[in-house]
Amino acid sequence: MRRFLSSLLGLLLLLPTTAFAEDFMVLCYHGVEDQIQADPDAMTVTTDNLISHINWLRGHGWTAVSLDDLQAAEEGRKALPEKAFLLSFDDGYAGVYQRVFPLLKAYNIPAVIAVVTSWLETPAGEMVDYGKRKVPREHFMSWAQLREMADSGLVEIASHSHNLHRGVLGNPQGNEQPALNTRTWLPPEQRYENEAEWRRRIHDDLQRSVDIIRRRIGRPPRTMVWPYGQYNQPAIEIAAELGMTRALTLDTAQNSVDKLDVIARMLISNDPNSATLAWQVQHRFDRKIRRVAHVDIDYLYDDDPEQQLRNLSRLLDRIKGLQINTVFLQAYADPDGDGAADQLYFPNRHLPLRADLFNRVAWQLRTRAGVDVFAWLPILAFGIDGGELVQRSHPQTAELGVDPVAHRRLTPFSARNRQVITEIYEDLAVQANFAGILSSDDGHLSDYEDAGPAALNHYQTAWNLPGSVAEIRRDPAAMSAWTRYKTAELINLTGQLMQSVQKWRPGSKSARNIFALPVLKPHSESWFAQELLAFAEAYDWVAVMAMPWMEGADKPDEWLLELVDQVKRTPGALDKAIFELQTLDWSQQNRWIPAHVTAGQMDLLLRNGAVNYGYYPDLFTENHPNQKILRPAISLREFPYERR
Repeated sequence: MRRFLSSLLGLLLLLPTTAFAEDFMVLCYHGVEDQIQADPDAMTVTTDNLISHINWLRGHGWTAVSLDDLQAAEEGRKALPEKAFLLSFDDGYAGVYQRVFPLLKAYNIPAVIAVVTSWLETPAGEMVDYGKRKVPREHFMSWAQLREMADSGLVEIASHSHNLHRGVLGNPQGNEQPALNTRTWLPPEQRYENEAEWRRRIHDDLQRSVDIIRRRIGRPPRTMVWPYGQYNQPAIEIAAELGMTRALTLDTAQNSVDKLDVIARMLISNDPNSATLAWQVQHRFDRKIRRVAHVDIDYLYDDDPEQQLRNLSRLLDRIKGLQINTVFLQAYADPDGDGAADQLYFPNRHLPLRADLFNRVAWQLRTRAGVDVFAWLPILAFGIDGGELVQRSHPQTAELGVDPVAHRRLTPFSARNRQVITEIYEDLAVQANFAGILSSDDGHLSDYEDAGPAALNHYQTAWNLPGSVAEIRRDPAAMSAWTRYKTAELINLTGQLMQSVQKWRPGSKSARNIFALPVLKPHSESWFAQELLAFAEAYDWVAVMAMPWMEGADKPDEWLLELVDQVKRTPGALDKAIFELQTLDWSQQNRWIPAHVTAGQMDLLLRNGAVNYGYYPDLFTENHPNQKILRPAISLREFPYERR
């Protein structure tokens, strides 16, 4: 069964699962100085350390290449060296001409220099708006120096935009966010920039940069270096239309010569010596260890703006104090408690806006608490008027109806439903800046679901199965195939949703909740349409609902050990599994589980090789669970690795 499912998923999944062979590495530098006096951006390196980097690379088999070399390899005209690297320098600082250019000539090494044309067009003697401060124009290279470097044949001049290396107003609360992939909030009109306005703004800026570089250097740029590493697919298309078919990012990913439209780079910061650089190069693709707090925005939301601000401050202090690196953040609201999202915390096309809050909270968590934020959304449980619901065939009567216990869900077999859900996810990606998506636990179908008209039609036409659930259940072979197909169909849907997200937020990671029972008893896949091996193959992270009281376990610790053991037995699952512990016992009148119990369970997980874990829920306004007790068990600064 597992081999069949694995093959099936390879055909159905929209998410890419095959890693590219690593063909080359790109290093991203900024300023270079002989001595670092003060650098608030921590991006400047010393000349001595840069020399040590080049010497280490050359001494360990790395060969410098140019963008021309990459293009020749892409076209099959020239093979790349086994360990190829490209140097790049962003922003166009004067020190690059004074200190880097002589090194490039001495070592005969090519490089890419990315310039912000609005900075370089500032007249000599005037000040440049550089982020939130002003610096003298002489802080950057002159056009004459850039022409000399370009004429040497070693340096390629790239666009770093004309004036996108800055923040724009990203929400009504006043947060400034990267200009390129943010829809600007327009206070006079009390609205966001629409897509047409955004496209025109980006096109006009890049066009201006191209025109200036062509006029000043004598040739237009063919490479776009995205400010702050922020970009999206429409921006890539705009840049390509303007002749910039190569793009450098700050993604953490393997590069391949067959995909030069998006090239990942390793950011060099905090002036590393050669030993530190060596470690970073060797470990640049290491998976993050995840420590997670799963947070409801409902606890933060308040009709009183001042109280809401105080709640946000408490959340930020708490998350920062826990010393974790990930928050699963609720992006929807369910005021009537029926299990379906009736309102959303971001502007969208289909559901009422409870408050324009998700973008604000996610950005504050990222910039002030330093964590990755995953937007927590349902897969099917949306309260859309007129949406066709998942129907259950009653076990005894075969009558159709909505399961009175399970989430109220939209059927995934309706084309309209899929379009609406996809547009909700896309609207989130347009409006907010985040690191990933957590698809909620509503993504399940029982062994009596879905029995609605759209589903039955799909079973017959796409899967060649009988036309009723009763008939399917009478045939063991059909029942087995139906189970596997449903598991794959829900994964296929989440792949489609991630594609809509990654159009606007490239690099976003996928995570999905899985119930404990399909992990503990794989045959129960038919009860849920969930299967751990399939999840491990499909998603970046699998959030295992490690909640023993919810499952009625008499011995919670033994239950957890069995859960970890089952995850270990599934190939590739342990590295991707995030064990979500429960901090509230819903079966006992919402009794808070003592923090020392949760901390003990985290210790138990860690001692048994489960290094990725978190908890739900977090009532930060009341310090539940107790931060002081929990922090030693969850903090990445305390015990980031397995205890022996």
